[in-house]
This record gives sequence, structure tokens and C-alpha cells, in this order.
Amino acid sequence: MDSALRTETSSQSTSPRLGPVADEKIDDNASVDSGFVSGNNSTASLPLVSFTAAHLKHLNKQLESMQPMEILRFSKLLFPNLYQTTAFGLTGLVTLDMLSKLQEEDPSSKPVDLIFLDTLYHFKETYDLVERVTARYPNVHLHVFKPAGVDTVSQFEETYGEKLYEMSSELYDWIAKVEPQQRAYSELNVAAVLTGRRRSQGGQRGDIDVIEIDDERGIVKINPMVNWTFQQVKGYITEHNVPYNELLDRGYKSIGDWHSTSPVAEGEDERAGRWKGQDKTECGIHNKKSRYAQFLEGIAARQLQGEHIPSA
Repeated sequence: MDSALRTETSSQSTSPRLGPVADEKIDDNASVDSGFVSGNNSTASLPLVSFTAAHLKHLNKQLESMQPMEILRFSKLLFPNLYQTTAFGLTGLVTLDMLSKLQEEDPSSKPVDLIFLDTLYHFKETYDLVERVTARYPNVHLHVFKPAGVDTVSQFEETYGEKLYEMSSELYDWIAKVEPQQRAYSELNVAAVLTGRRRSQGGQRGDIDVIEIDDERGIVKINPMVNWTFQQVKGYITEHNVPYNELLDRGYKSIGDWHSTSPVAEGEDERAGRWKGQDKTECGIHNKKSRYAQFLEGIAARQLQGEHIPSA
């Protein structure tokens, strides 16, 4: 197919969509029992999604035995403003292919758009993959979010200096990934996102549920392939001829930025090639922010406003 993925880029900063509340009255006609609602309690922004703790536990128990395609079908029915966040890793590609099949089953249903955080430091092979995915899935709408105010590596380094990812990795993660993600959630009014996280990837992902509430960022996260292994994911890619990153054939199992990704040795965890040699397994978009990260966030915000921050 020669049609292209429709893409949109954005660089404005705003706040998350949903937030947790205890038992309280929202207005005269609606109440939430330990649910999750909009950070703005006006009647104009009542919660798109709300769960009690018991209901969330029940849903996860039911979903645990379901196959990814069933979880995706369920998620499309249950969640308004549902998006898929992806860096075009293997699991995300399987999700994308399954969603395309569900769309073929019911063309009148609302499609699930993609959110791609372009850090500007992805491998060339990753950008090439985006073009190949373009040809394969012409009706998918791709929203691209870059670091605020910059479009190229040279612009990024003029603003923040060379090799910020080495000098201050947490600050880099916030500027290149966390802030663009928060901006995406707010600008697109995201209520829930599909992720590519799996328990078999190890690290902090070893005990995640199918459905999680990210109250810090104000969204619901759905992990449809939480129970799949790398072999199952790769098997689906092969069976359905899904485009994938050429780096996979060179020993890369989890692929992020070129400066912090390396091949995985035999017997190592799937994500062992990410930030090798560092005491780090996540970039900040799936884990709680440390106090240091929050401090750096404040510095980055001041820098974006043009304020000079003296070096230590």
C-alpha cells in the first residue's frame, strides 16, 4: 500500500488528564467511590473512567486469563479516548497489527491512534521502520511528540548542550520523554493508553497487572500482552509478516535511543541492553518520579522559559 501514516507533531506543555480522589461528591448528580476523576471537578469535566479498588481487582482477575486480542477488543469497548503509546518495539508492533485486524472486523468502530515520542536520538533503523509501518498500515493516525521547542538534534544540543544523556540522564529523560508524554496526554485528552510492557521483560515489569492506574500522570494503562514471552511475540511477528526493526536480527531485543541501547547477550534479560552498566531499567515514563527528577523537571521548565541556570 502506498498511503502514509497520518502524522501530527506537537511541542506545547500542559498537565495530565486524570487524577485519584477519595470518596467524595463530584456534583449533585454524580459521585465517585475511591475512583479516578478529572483533576478539574467541574461538571464540564466529569470522569471519563472511574474504578473502585475492588472493581479494578475484579477486572484484572478476569482479564488475566484472556488472550491479547480479547483484551484489546474489551479495551476498545470500555475506554473512551484510548490511544496506543509505542516506540515501535516488537510488542507494540504486535498490538498495532491486532488493532488493525479488529478495525477490519468492525470498520465503523473508532480506531486507536498511536503516540510516538520522538526523542530525536532513535536509531536510523527505527525511523526506517516507521516508514515501513506507514506502508503496511495506511489508516493509522500517528501523533509525534518531540522535546519542546526543538525539531533536530542540533537544536536540542544548542539548547541543552552535547551529550546531556551522559551528563544528566534524568534531566535528559524528562526533557526528551517524560514532558513530551505528559504533553501528549493533555493535548489529546487521553484517558487510557495501551502499552507494550510484559512481565517477561523483567525488572520493574515483573509484577504488573493488565490494567493499572497511573495517578501521577492521570491515565489508565492497559498492558494487553502482559503474559506473553519474547518467543510468543516474535512468533506472531513472523507468522503475520509484521514489519520489525532490523536491529532485532543483530541481537537487540529492546530498542530505545542509540546512545543507551546495546545488544543482549545469551541468557541476559530482554531489557539488559538498555542503559547497560547503569543502575537503571526505566526511562521515567513508566515509573514514579524521584525527588531528584522533580527537581530537574523544575530546572528544565525554567530553561524552556529562557532563564539562565548557573552551573554547579
